[in-house]
Amino acid sequence: MTEDIHPIAGLTDAALASMLKRAMFVTLMLGAIAGGILWIASGWRDASMIAVGAVISSASILEWQRLIKLFNAKLDRQQTPRGAALVISLFLLRIVIFAAVIYGSLKCLRGSAIALLCGLALAVLAMGWEALRLLRD
Repeated sequence: MTEDIHPIAGLTDAALASMLKRAMFVTLMLGAIAGGILWIASGWRDASMIAVGAVISSASILEWQRLIKLFNAKLDRQQTPRGAALVISLFLLRIVIFAAVIYGSLKCLRGSAIALLCGLALAVLAMGWEALRLLRD
């Protein structure tokens, strides 16, 4: 009697990479759509805040993709990819840069902080959507 393998357990590195690329695309598209709606309904300040949040969310997915590739190489006991220290240090540097961009957008654009948080949450929404698609298949 064979047991079915859970879709997430059978996820290959290539499938994970394509899932994360789709999640980045969905994040950017949702940000563009929400930004357009907010521009019409509330003005450019709130639209730019959700756009900033969506760009940071999408860039965060890219950073996690790089870290996952590094961790998978470690778990598979492969040779550590060249530049592993660079990937980790750039990850930490980008966290600081993202924090500075968030602070600067709140101070300079003076848009809604709720719109920024909604933009930042788009990555969670896109990843949840992709996970549901994976479980459905």
